[in-house]
Amino acid sequence: MIERAIPGISKAASLALGLAVSAAAHSYSPYGGEAPSTRLFWGDTHLHSSLSSDAFGLGVTLGPDQAFRFAAGENVETSGGLKARLSRPLDFVVLADHAESLGLMNLVAAGDPRMLADDEVRYWHRMLHGSREQQIAFRRLFLDRATRQTAFSKLNAAADDELKATVWQQSLASAESHNRPGVFTTLLGYEWTSAPGGSNLHRVVVFRDGRDRVGQALPLSSRGHAQPDELWDTLENYERDTGGQVLAIPHNGNLSNGLMFPDAERYGGESVDERYVRRRSRWEPVVEVTQIKGDGEAHPALSPQDPFASYETWDFGNFEGVPKTPDMLRFEYARPALQTGLKLESELGTNPYAFGMIGSTDSHTALAAVAENNFFGKHSGVEPTPQRGEHVMGRGGKTVVKGWQQAASGYAAVWAQANDRASLWDAIKRREVYATTGPRITVRFFGGWDFSPGDAVAPDIARRGYASGVPMGGALNQAPAGKSATFLVAASKDAIGANLDRIQVVKGWIDETGKTHEQVFDVVWSGAREIGEDGELPPVGSTVDLTTATWTNAIGSAHLAGVWRDPDFDPSQSSFYYLRVLEIPTPRWTAYDAARLGAAFDETVAMTTVERAYTSPIWYRPDPA
Repeated sequence: MIERAIPGISKAASLALGLAVSAAAHSYSPYGGEAPSTRLFWGDTHLHSSLSSDAFGLGVTLGPDQAFRFAAGENVETSGGLKARLSRPLDFVVLADHAESLGLMNLVAAGDPRMLADDEVRYWHRMLHGSREQQIAFRRLFLDRATRQTAFSKLNAAADDELKATVWQQSLASAESHNRPGVFTTLLGYEWTSAPGGSNLHRVVVFRDGRDRVGQALPLSSRGHAQPDELWDTLENYERDTGGQVLAIPHNGNLSNGLMFPDAERYGGESVDERYVRRRSRWEPVVEVTQIKGDGEAHPALSPQDPFASYETWDFGNFEGVPKTPDMLRFEYARPALQTGLKLESELGTNPYAFGMIGSTDSHTALAAVAENNFFGKHSGVEPTPQRGEHVMGRGGKTVVKGWQQAASGYAAVWAQANDRASLWDAIKRREVYATTGPRITVRFFGGWDFSPGDAVAPDIARRGYASGVPMGGALNQAPAGKSATFLVAASKDAIGANLDRIQVVKGWIDETGKTHEQVFDVVWSGAREIGEDGELPPVGSTVDLTTATWTNAIGSAHLAGVWRDPDFDPSQSSFYYLRVLEIPTPRWTAYDAARLGAAFDETVAMTTVERAYTSPIWYRPDPA
């Protein structure tokens, strides 16, 4: 060993003090010279507080401070007076209150004179401060959608830009006060809530920046600006004027009545052209595919060979009750949209639907709580009570939407270098993200050409994945001669959750005639099961006891990993691949309500669930990068 003195201390003193060190000591750690590897962070990019007028009108009293405190792991009291807390804190959250009438109902309740010039608005103020019966009557009045639209118009007419800016600045200040980089991150954002004819075209706008930049412009209201192009114009102007960065996340498309993922004609009658696909690709790198209002990964009518495609499916219409027709479905769900993207890329040169996938809650309670045993519903009217399952939430066509149809879903998982705004936003932008329906399942997914089975059992699986391939959200280009696309996959159960059933690869591709295809492969699974002659993997079984709403991990596996090579790889065909990870069956939130609260449900109501994760895809393109 070569000894050297510590700077500022003589060599003799260093030796006497035992402070001599090796000249090579700086390289002892194999990680010392490396950039930080990605770490997994959990969050919600779609949370509402009482600043959203619809949440306020539905009786939600919790504001931004309570929303941030709850997400960070603190105890709060719900709008209905219940004690609530997460089992584990989240790492980040986006408070995405609606831009339309942001915070104005709070000013009405507070008696702000600038809001009370209108006779009807003054009447609302009196009702809000009247008897319990009057308060309930106001909420019923506000629940009527036609009345709500009139209310929004009156609120916006009463508030000038200066007042709106004041509310916006207060919201941003609250987020800044709770932002603790490295511990808990508040990403700044809002929801642009376009719903032409009741069809959901909502987007959550997420900024990379802090209040100094974000506060320079007001959130864009969709009233008078209902086209996504107008939102993209606003995002472009923001980046040009402030030097900041921003993106938009489309809402789960299942209530869009065929408008979310167009392939030829888009909302407003304009065509899907080269400019549209470039701009959508530029501004919308990820899509929300699962949330409280149902799941948007796949639909059983579009994927009839997929036994797991029917999960928390809402396909009965839109916000205004306009019935849905079967031809609308393929323009609403993520899997067919990913296929449409391949087709549009072949025709227009850009894939507008090369998106990553995340989940979030869309909770209007200010509570980012979607565990099946800790679910507080969409809004305060469906907080836990024995009757909440029969609560009428709305109508879709001729179908009544009841409380039991709410999905306890979902969360966004982000592989980032650090828990701060820049790192999280950058990871979302590069699509190194995935969705879960609530459980914190850890998922790794890499694509390359030379992975071998040994990589799946190596202790440094992520290091090997990054070194020899691309992670979820990435792309492989122009296959080397004789090579097939190969994928390194791994998943570990939620530390306090259920074991895993299987990992599946969902593949989509476009053939030489321009026709799109899909196939689901079971690639790694628990137990000694074997794929049968029918090509199906037998079910994992169930340990659920509905009388007590419990289960055990006597089946399934805590960890699954493997290397899968596409057996039908064609280097001339554009394709995508993503993972779907399935848990063993567990009690649904309805089962917990039955066991804990004595709630009674019709026999058609699901009492078990198969929670899952969906990764962002990895794309293969025949052309060079």
